[in-house]
Amino acid sequence: MTRTATWADHAIWWQLQPLGFTGAERDALPADAPAVHRLDRILPWLDYLLELGCNGLALGPVFASRTHGYDTTDHFRIDSRLGDEQDFDRLVEACRARGIRLLLDGVFNHVGRDFDAFRRAEQGDPDARRWFRWDGEHPVTFEGHDRLVAFDHDEPAVADHVVAVMTHWLDRGADGWRLDAAYQVPDAFWRRVLPQVREVHPEAWIAGEVIHGDYAAVVAGSGMDTVTQYELWKAVWSALNDRNLHELAHAVGRHSAMLDTFAPLTFVGNHDVTRLASTLDRADHLGHAIAVLMTLGGVPSVYAGDEQAFTGVKEEREFGDDAVRPAFPDDPSGLAPFGAPVFELHQRLIALRRRHPWLTRAHTTVEHLTDTAIALRSTGPEQSLVTLLSVDDGPQRFPDGLRGATVTDSEGGAPDDPLLLAPHAWRILEG
Repeated sequence: MTRTATWADHAIWWQLQPLGFTGAERDALPADAPAVHRLDRILPWLDYLLELGCNGLALGPVFASRTHGYDTTDHFRIDSRLGDEQDFDRLVEACRARGIRLLLDGVFNHVGRDFDAFRRAEQGDPDARRWFRWDGEHPVTFEGHDRLVAFDHDEPAVADHVVAVMTHWLDRGADGWRLDAAYQVPDAFWRRVLPQVREVHPEAWIAGEVIHGDYAAVVAGSGMDTVTQYELWKAVWSALNDRNLHELAHAVGRHSAMLDTFAPLTFVGNHDVTRLASTLDRADHLGHAIAVLMTLGGVPSVYAGDEQAFTGVKEEREFGDDAVRPAFPDDPSGLAPFGAPVFELHQRLIALRRRHPWLTRAHTTVEHLTDTAIALRSTGPEQSLVTLLSVDDGPQRFPDGLRGATVTDSEGGAPDDPLLLAPHAWRILEG
């Protein structure tokens, strides 16, 4: 069975969390309250997405939930804090008119306690009880979160439900799914579900949230197209902060091996982690991180606000993600001007990515390495790009064998010596 959607090789995602982005209430609206049509607040940002250079909108949860979206109560209904199905249809239509792909967030490992089947299970319905995992009389919960009860993925009715949900929203215009907490779900479950979904939507792109483990084995075993590349994310900021580029080199080697079988979903920020601008010890290393993201193989994703140097620290407590999921202005004109240089940096590096579409499947080798300097060569069918990074306090000159024409760099000029980097600088050469 052919899985990979060919369009995904050209996707660059802009990811946002609709509930936070639109300033929705923390808790669900009363059942008799009218819907608040906040999904429409995303529409003025679609042209901004394109101006940035992206062509995909990756949404966090939009389905009815009790609080943050990951405690789903109804997979077939848009959360009334965001609007209704007609609002979703307008968003789909607006994306289609601009050539923007739409990725939905599917929370299929667990649901909230207000989910209908769980309510029936608590009332003694034996058929509904089979949908969930139990420890005696207590439901198994997701990672200790009492409000999140885990599905029993051996139950055929659960698989049928997930197939129906995924197909329903693909029918309605979505292009693919991010599978939340896919690392908690047996691969065998996805092997039952995904072929049924692809029978109706063969071009659907499926990305699983996987944090640790053998990514390639998960992709092969589950039938997903890709998984989230957390290993590379961690190595990028950690290596820059510690001035230990050997850590990045190790991660790049492992990352490149994955390209033999799939293109990982790459990122340097998302809705679950501290903002990049808050994670990095030095603001002048932000360009290093984006340069790595945009010159390595994979399908890149930019978390909304990172391109404006938004800050925010994730805290390990209930609603500890609020700081990294803030409300946005009504439209881009409301953004503060201080983010313009970082926006331009993203535009420049995303444009480079667009000019070299082969980068999605590129393999990368480490051509030069010290604690504080690294050269990464990403190779395509007919050409290569070399990314030079320095986190050294002094100038760094790279070996002559790396010589090439400067494509772009942190200094924005045409250097006399492309292989000589100023302190804490980066440069991309075309070989």
